[in-house]
Amino acid sequence: MKQISTSKFNTHLINVNQARRFSVAPMIDWTDKHCRYFHRLLTTQSILFTEMVTTGAIEFGDREKILGYNQQEHPLVLQLGGSDPYALAQSSIIAENLGYSEINLNVGCPSDRVQSGKFGACLMAEPKLVAQCIKAMQDAVTIPVTVKCRIGIDDQDSEVDLTNFVEHMVDAGLSSIVIHARKAWLKGLSPKQNRDVPPLEYDRVYRIKQKFSNLEVIINGGIKNLDQALIHLNNVDGVMLGRAAYQTPWILSEVDEKIFNCKKNESTRHQIANMMMDYIENYLTDDKTGRARAHHITRHMIFLFQGLEGARKYRQVLSVEANKLGAGAEVLQKALTFVAK
Repeated sequence: MKQISTSKFNTHLINVNQARRFSVAPMIDWTDKHCRYFHRLLTTQSILFTEMVTTGAIEFGDREKILGYNQQEHPLVLQLGGSDPYALAQSSIIAENLGYSEINLNVGCPSDRVQSGKFGACLMAEPKLVAQCIKAMQDAVTIPVTVKCRIGIDDQDSEVDLTNFVEHMVDAGLSSIVIHARKAWLKGLSPKQNRDVPPLEYDRVYRIKQKFSNLEVIINGGIKNLDQALIHLNNVDGVMLGRAAYQTPWILSEVDEKIFNCKKNESTRHQIANMMMDYIENYLTDDKTGRARAHHITRHMIFLFQGLEGARKYRQVLSVEANKLGAGAEVLQKALTFVAK
C-alpha cells in the first residue's frame, strides 16, 4: 500500500477550543471522511465536522462505517442527532473512546425526517429537554459538548424565545454554541428552501453574544468568503462556513493565515490534487467490499479549480469517468491535464 506523508498534518497539536474560531459546517451527504481529508489538506487549523449521525444509527448501525475517520482529520467534531438524554450520553461515550475532539448536538436541521425522529430544529421548542440532553452528555464525557441551533422556528422566533433557549443551555453548563442566523420553517418549506428563504439576521446572533458575554458564540449561515468572516469576528467568537467551503474549497487554503495568523498554506492546487491521488489509491487498495469508487472521493474535489481556465473540462472528466468500475487515481490525473499549473 502506498504511504501518505503525514508531514502536512500537525492537527493533533491543535486545541479544539482554540480552533473554533473557524469551522466547516456539518453537511449531510457532503462532509464525509473523504471530504474532510481533502479539506484538511487545505487548512490545518480549522475544526472539521462530521455529517449528522443519529444515536439510533450508532446503536444499531455499522459503527466503523458511520464513525470511522482518518487520524489526520483532527480536530474533528461528531455531530449527533437525538433527543433522549441517555442515548445521547451513550453515543457521546462511544465518540470519546473513538478519539473525537468534541460532540455537537444538532438542534437546527429542519427536515421532515429529522422532525419525525424528534431531533433537529424542532427541539428549539423544548429548551428544557435540550438542557437535559446537554447535561447528560457533559456528565458522560470529558471532551467538550456544544450545540448548533437556529435563531428560531415557525412562530416561536422572537428575540425573547432565542434568549430563553440560550439561557437554558447556559444553565445546563454549555460554554459554546453555534447559531445559524436564519429561523427554520418546519411547516411549508423544504430543507433546501430553509437554507435560503428565511432572511439572515446576523444582528440577533451578535446580540446573543452581548447578552451572554461568557458564552462562546459561533455564527453560521450565508457567509460566502473570508472577508465576510473577518467582519463577523468583530462581533462573535467564531465563524462557520458551509456551502461556501464546499463549493469554493480553495478559500480554505487561506484560513490558516487570514483567520488564525498562522503560516500560509503554500501548496498549489495541483499539489493538493496529487496528495489526493495517493489517498484514492489507498482507499481503493484497502477496499474489501468491491463497492469503493474513485468518485466517492473526487466528487468532493469537483470545485477545486473553480473560476480557472480549464475548470469546466476538469469537472466533466471527474463527473463522467470517476464513477466507472475500475476507475482510479488516473482519472484525477487526466482531469488535471486540462487546468494549468
